[in-house]
Amino acid sequence: MNDRLRAMFCDHLSIMRGKYLPASKIGDDDTRFCRSTFGVHYDKDLLDAPGAMMMQGLPDMELRWSGDEIRDSWDRATKIVLGDLYDHEGAPLPLCPRGALKRAVAGWQDGHGLSPMVGIELECFAMVGNEQGRLVPYDAPGGVVYGTGPFTDPLRFTDAIWEKADELGFRLDMITAEYDSPQFEFTLTFDNAVKAVDDIVLFRLMAREIALEHGVVLTFMPKPIAEAGGSGMHINFSFRDDDGKNALDNGPVGGPEHMNDLGRGCVAGLMQHHRGLAGLLCPTSNSYQRMQPGILSGYWQNWGGDHRCVTTRISGEGGAKARLEHRMADATSNPYTAVAAVLQAARLGVEKGYDLGPAETGDGFERTDAKQGTAVDLKRAMDDLEADRVLGDAVGRMLVDNHIFMKRKEVKKTRDLEGDALRDFYVYFV
Repeated sequence: MNDRLRAMFCDHLSIMRGKYLPASKIGDDDTRFCRSTFGVHYDKDLLDAPGAMMMQGLPDMELRWSGDEIRDSWDRATKIVLGDLYDHEGAPLPLCPRGALKRAVAGWQDGHGLSPMVGIELECFAMVGNEQGRLVPYDAPGGVVYGTGPFTDPLRFTDAIWEKADELGFRLDMITAEYDSPQFEFTLTFDNAVKAVDDIVLFRLMAREIALEHGVVLTFMPKPIAEAGGSGMHINFSFRDDDGKNALDNGPVGGPEHMNDLGRGCVAGLMQHHRGLAGLLCPTSNSYQRMQPGILSGYWQNWGGDHRCVTTRISGEGGAKARLEHRMADATSNPYTAVAAVLQAARLGVEKGYDLGPAETGDGFERTDAKQGTAVDLKRAMDDLEADRVLGDAVGRMLVDNHIFMKRKEVKKTRDLEGDALRDFYVYFV
């Protein structure tokens, strides 16, 4: 087979969409998709969602990419690229999640002379089919938190992921087993925000496809196993100034006591928009099985130092490694939209001068200072997101309105689903 190009984008449901194209497209180029993809649900239901133009003839949208962003793929004789979406008149498509992230980055660069730097931690569960064809947890009898080796991963599919990631230039910081077997964590190195999220969506796709070759369905659902814990997508971020220095650096020691005004403003913004953020960062019915108090999920409207039971964690590392960690999101969210929302909430905190309350002093299990949490289900999370007009306008009005519409339909689609039926509504897509 001659070389071909896999041109892709990550849609409103965090599903990767794309086409295989001939070698002639390997360079600066474009291809067209139906814009009404943004009105398609997990169950392939076609919906007249805001911006999807389902009832206006289902027009084209265009995916454009730059040749220098084309990279080698994990598939034989295949290159891969992510692009930006434009409408049928050639204007940037307001529904494009990658475009939303680029707007968030521009807001920091143009307004503050700072470039957001991002590092993402992905958690996931491994499932396999049993003799009846039903998905069951991957059997890793010796799996423990921070587990490595064959007792944690008998099929060694994570070794195959690491080997391919290294070959393709993904900069892995870590692969390890998480708390609940068969749960795993993948972490990529900090990079500028768009590059970091491009890498994470392609890495996530690669990991799922390589795992499938080993008979494993790798799912980034927040809670695919009811009796196990949850999986999150932690968003770590800092800012690089024009001199290449970390703008959160306030000396060699990190932690809340050493935050500078930029850091405090960012945390204040994340606290102010806590409930609105949940609607974008925890966007499925399954998300709210994880989004509960006392399980390290980002439920509470709180912040603190080296404390895994707070939603915004201030790293104890200072200097060039100073950073903030937002622990609410799960990877059923679109990573572009999720990172854009976190960066926009942080920027609003800096620009609007929100007050920042005291840091959390409770243990997070038996006692919590925080009195306000997120919504407890997807329906109420959409109400909170709709009410937070400031955050929604910053992220992108049409994108957020489309999201709310689709998720309210999802509430109805999943309200009678429980257990495996709810899991199976999502598991093969995310």
